[in-house]
Amino acid sequence: MTEALGVSPRRAEILAAAAELFARRGFHGVSIGDLGRAVGLTGPALYRHFRGKEAVLAEMLLDISERLLAEGVRRAGDADPAGALDALLRWHIAFSLDNPALITVHERELDNVPQPQRHAVRRIQRAYVEEWVRVVRRLRPDEPEERVRAAVHACFGLLNSTPRSAAGLDREAMADLLRSMARAALVGAPHKC
Repeated sequence: MTEALGVSPRRAEILAAAAELFARRGFHGVSIGDLGRAVGLTGPALYRHFRGKEAVLAEMLLDISERLLAEGVRRAGDADPAGALDALLRWHIAFSLDNPALITVHERELDNVPQPQRHAVRRIQRAYVEEWVRVVRRLRPDEPEERVRAAVHACFGLLNSTPRSAAGLDREAMADLLRSMARAALVGAPHKC
């Protein structure tokens, strides 16, 4: 939730606080008053920034999706497909490790986003997946596209498990482990039925 994408510092502060609260207590376990208190506002004062909780969640998930896609497009553009895959892995792993609350909310709360924004989030997510599919297909041209797409989705499951799986490892060790596992899953031994 950055100013670079047009989010004011105050809105970014509210979105960051909401991500932590939604991740800990779930969307329905957080009130407008809770959100306001988390950033030093009354609940009603929060309405000067957002129409309601659904608007907060929608902006949060749209922002996450747009950031992932923008950086994914940039990194997937590397002429060397192995370099592009490494860049994609480094980006997504860093994002996952640095933003566990956002990953948790993104994974659990999309159904609470109003339908138009939910469709936009899903469209952006599909575009992000396709950036990865294009890169992996360059590395595995004989692999059927459907299998590559399924492997990319499975890889995201692995990478996005970080809020639950990093116990006992420091950040660098966890990043290395995730990178090697994901690379092996995407371009390791051929997938056989």
